[in-house]
Amino acid sequence: MQDLFSRAVIDADQRVQYGADPNQFGELRLPRSQGPFPAVVVIHGGFWRASTDLRHMGHMCVALVVDGIATFNVEYRRVGNAGGGWPGTLDDIRAAAKFLGARAPRYNIDPKRIVVVGHSAGGQLALWLAAEKALPLRGVVSLAGIADLRRAHELKLGNGAVAEFLGGGPDKVEARFKQASPLERLPLKSPVRLVHGIDDKVVPLEIAKRYEAAARAARDDARLTPLPGTGHFELIDPLAAQFRMVNAAIRGLLL
Repeated sequence: MQDLFSRAVIDADQRVQYGADPNQFGELRLPRSQGPFPAVVVIHGGFWRASTDLRHMGHMCVALVVDGIATFNVEYRRVGNAGGGWPGTLDDIRAAAKFLGARAPRYNIDPKRIVVVGHSAGGQLALWLAAEKALPLRGVVSLAGIADLRRAHELKLGNGAVAEFLGGGPDKVEARFKQASPLERLPLKSPVRLVHGIDDKVVPLEIAKRYEAAARAARDDARLTPLPGTGHFELIDPLAAQFRMVNAAIRGLLL
């Protein structure tokens, strides 16, 4: 399988700015069929760092559009960008969602059929966005998502990425952990589908299990699908067999 990050991606239909900063934009892809279309807000990962951008999520976006689902692939300020990290990264995700919601009729998107999908750190951002209620959502799909920032910090995921993102550990910025960590924003009161590789060495399955248990205890509709023989990136690669489970999770919330 050709490397996900080096494979060429079909260009988006439109690149639209939701803010003035060069990193405050999204790639819009629309199906060729007749709308109004269901839509997915797509949020990339990369441990909230500027070294990773939205391009590798384009493959998933193209596959969803072929399947009749509009996609808005969001870029945002990250650690290493001016204004990135706390709170700018979160502000950008909220702004991007509100931008799409306000312009749904213009893009022939059905505002009642929108799901947010996030991978890795993007999973944290997707779950956080749902907790903020910035946009009416049919649900969230977290793909290998960092759904528990406190535990991720304890495990030193990404060589201290959580502390970089929030500006410190719980001993210094406890309130930020409570506000940003999806597990601490329960109940979400929105359906959540977690898809996670059993063999993921980047974000361990334990993170998803902890979130599912806490969400169910809070009476949320949360379901975890652990995939055997699966690492971190197969979930966002349409050429991987595991992507069928991701597609099913998304369609199950949208359709």
